[in-house]
Amino acid sequence: MVEAILFASARPMTLREIGQRLPAGCDAGEALRLLRARYEGRGVHLARVGDAWAFRTAADLAFLMQEEAVETRRLSRAATETLAIIAYHQPVTRAEIEEIRGVAVSRGTLDQLIELEWVRLGRRRQTPGRPVTFVVTETFLDHFGLESARDLPGLAELRAAGLLESRPAIEGAGQLFPGRLDEDAEDGEGDGDTGPAPDLFEDE
Repeated sequence: MVEAILFASARPMTLREIGQRLPAGCDAGEALRLLRARYEGRGVHLARVGDAWAFRTAADLAFLMQEEAVETRRLSRAATETLAIIAYHQPVTRAEIEEIRGVAVSRGTLDQLIELEWVRLGRRRQTPGRPVTFVVTETFLDHFGLESARDLPGLAELRAAGLLESRPAIEGAGQLFPGRLDEDAEDGEGDGDTGPAPDLFEDE
């Protein structure tokens, strides 16, 4: 039953959501454990995405899903840096993002990351003004194949990849989106994000 529920779902499902669909007395957690073991080494595996579960194609077979004609779209520099800061410092306020980046963050950049469903609003800080915080979503974790934000590469991995040469406060951005931090700003935000909202993506 759990296998059927996950197979039919268009999004990852939490243990609670699965349990609500099962007859009384069923142990959804044990079923997930057994399913994960059963699919080990198969073309499809049961992946944990944050607090949710979903069937995913095995990573070593991803090449079978690629098409010859692929449209590559990269995040703008401002969106890349903002996303990396949120991922590594969450929960983080807009003011803290601006302090780390060293420039103002436009509302458009955050709004578009939210529309992409990679970032969501977190709890408000219990400080004067009660500023809202930002955190990454399960969609973000699912896209990058992470179980949780704790699986983001650490300092040792970043150093080994040569990604600590510039902008140390947001080192993680280079790992998530290689090659983006060394480029000159192309969206008019190099001196601050106070102008019109930039495009989130840059067409190749």
